[in-house]
Amino acid sequence: MVSNKSDSCRGRGRPQIRCDEDTLRLIIAAAWQEFLSRGYAHTGMVAVAQKAGISTKTLYRLVPNKAELFKMVVAERIGRFMLEIDDRVVDPLDLPSALERILVAYGNLTLQDEGIAMTRLVLGEGGRFPEVAQTFYEGAIHRIGQAIADWLARQSKRGLLEIDDPMAAAGMLRGMMTMEPQRASMLRQSKPPTGTEIAARAKTCTGLFLRGCLKVRAAAG
Repeated sequence: MVSNKSDSCRGRGRPQIRCDEDTLRLIIAAAWQEFLSRGYAHTGMVAVAQKAGISTKTLYRLVPNKAELFKMVVAERIGRFMLEIDDRVVDPLDLPSALERILVAYGNLTLQDEGIAMTRLVLGEGGRFPEVAQTFYEGAIHRIGQAIADWLARQSKRGLLEIDDPMAAAGMLRGMMTMEPQRASMLRQSKPPTGTEIAARAKTCTGLFLRGCLKVRAAAG
């Protein structure tokens, strides 16, 4: 007999209140709020358990330590970003529309309040806690860069773009999209951009980037 997901959540005998997968979602959501409000150093596992409405014993059964908890928080947020730029979402779009979608998703991730707060946390505490800096670099910065570079490489292979180094081009594209508004927000010189402003910036950056990288086909004859 094949067991399904709901069977594994219920278990045998006395029914559980929730399965481990659902509990992990509560833990990650609680940890995200604790990290943003208290910072990494002052976030405690007990406080996360209380906020999630579970016992500390349950928390430690599912998450061994705070470093792993931070890694799960980063992975969950970046995972949502990856779904927004998944091949099945962007491939049906024309080139400008696909790039705009990628940049809007990236802007929403990095330029809105929570993204700014997470970057502040990493920059402020990464020196004291190397695991924070490493997790954020590997799980967020590098993973996002690789995803965008892979998309650019596919467009180059299709003959739509001329790019020698997709990873370098992805870094330049991301910097053009976010560096100035992110820096102004982090230094509290301006508010984080709105969704409308992020979309407008993505459209402008798309136009500038494609004018530089769009493959020009030789005229026939």
